[in-house]
Formats: sequence, structure tokens, C-alpha cells
Amino acid sequence: MTIIRRATAIGATVTATACAALALAPAAAAAPKAAAPKAAAAQYNGACGSGYSVVNSAQIGTKGTVFLTYNSATGKNCVVTVRTTPGKAVHMTASLGFASPTTTVTDTGYFTTYAGPVYLDARGLCVTWRGEISGEVAGKNGTNCGTLAADRH
Repeated sequence: MTIIRRATAIGATVTATACAALALAPAAAAAPKAAAPKAAAAQYNGACGSGYSVVNSAQIGTKGTVFLTYNSATGKNCVVTVRTTPGKAVHMTASLGFASPTTTVTDTGYFTTYAGPVYLDARGLCVTWRGEISGEVAGKNGTNCGTLAADRH
């Protein structure tokens, strides 16, 4: 399998959050704390190509999202891991596999924007898929099962 890596340098806007100093006050007089804003999830970038639709995803903390896609015309699954905010190259992985027979395809390396795509024909099988960004991992085991054929001769 030949994997084409796309690692484009993209200028990222950095936003700094300053912490305001809090005056000490009795607990009863303290203002209620505001909930921290939820990090925006990365968007699927179309890296798997035409005919692939997102069928599942898992957020990798605030760093990005791993997407599982499927092409019904070819019966192939594809996985791509996308960073929320592209920047300096970091260690990333996109992985896709199934249990019987044990098969896994992985793209791993240092990327600025995304890892993958990796493809696997898993018609009639459940897939296990993962994404990793800078040591943080997300994914799912044995999901998106196709209709299992009763007779697989």
C-alpha cells in the first residue's frame, strides 16, 4: 500500500487566555463560576476521497477528531485523524482494522494537519479504528458492523 502524506504548513492564529486575579472573599459572596467553553471539534476534511461519507467519529480531547468513513460503492472503510488547529508537526496516527483475520492498516508520523487516510475493505465485518494526536488517543472497538454473511465459503 502506498500512502501519500500531506503535511502543509498552515499559519495558525494563537489565542491567549489571561487569568484575572481574584480577590479573596467569603465563599457566600463569591460569584458563580462560568462553565469553561467546549472546544470546537475538528471538521472532516474529505481526505478519503469522493464517495466516502462519515459514519462515525471520536473527539481526541481538544486536539482533534478521528473520522471513520465508508464508501458503499466499494465496500471500503477509511480513517483519517484531523487536528482542530493545524500547526507545528506533531506525532499523529490513523489506524483501521478488524479481528478475524487480524488485519490493521496504520499511518503514523509527524504531521501539521492530519494523519491518514488509511483504507480497508471490511464488508460484513466490524471495524476497530483509532486516532492519536500527541499521545492522546480516541477511537472505538468493533463498531459499524456490516451484515454478516451466513455462509462465507
